[in-house]
Amino acid sequence: MLAKIRAGKRRQERGASVVEFALIAPLFFLLLFAVFDSGIMFWVNLTMQYAVREGARYAVTGQSNLDPNQLAQQRYLAVIQEIKNNSLGLYDTLNPVITITNYGSDGSSKTTQTYDPKNPSSTIFGGPGDIVVLQLDNCTWSNLTVLAPFFPNRKYQFNVAATMRNEAFP
Repeated sequence: MLAKIRAGKRRQERGASVVEFALIAPLFFLLLFAVFDSGIMFWVNLTMQYAVREGARYAVTGQSNLDPNQLAQQRYLAVIQEIKNNSLGLYDTLNPVITITNYGSDGSSKTTQTYDPKNPSSTIFGGPGDIVVLQLDNCTWSNLTVLAPFFPNRKYQFNVAATMRNEAFP
């Protein structure tokens, strides 16, 4: 008799786990994809921070050997190329605005320029001994899924910067 009661109870609970899963699964998957989105956002931010830091490290040396134009190499193009090389392909996806602030060698004067590929300045990264802030503004990551409604225009927008003093290059 006891076996019949247990068998009847099992038959009544047979669909309970499916119903419980149907109730919990949307919340579980929402949290899972939110964790993935957050991780990717932080990875993109840190990758671009690394790229701008490497670009600034290259800029302080005064070199121009990374410029793709081998005949007339320019320092500013070499620095941009260094940033692109270290961004793991994200530079072209994010379309950042490059802003360079030069504080001079004593830190008292301040000039800010935005890099314009159509009208570039050969002195944009300053001279020897200058303190230079290289900043990538308005980096926009739009590949969000579940977190998109929580960001303006459904896009994650951030800035990264690096500050260094130029070496005494010739």
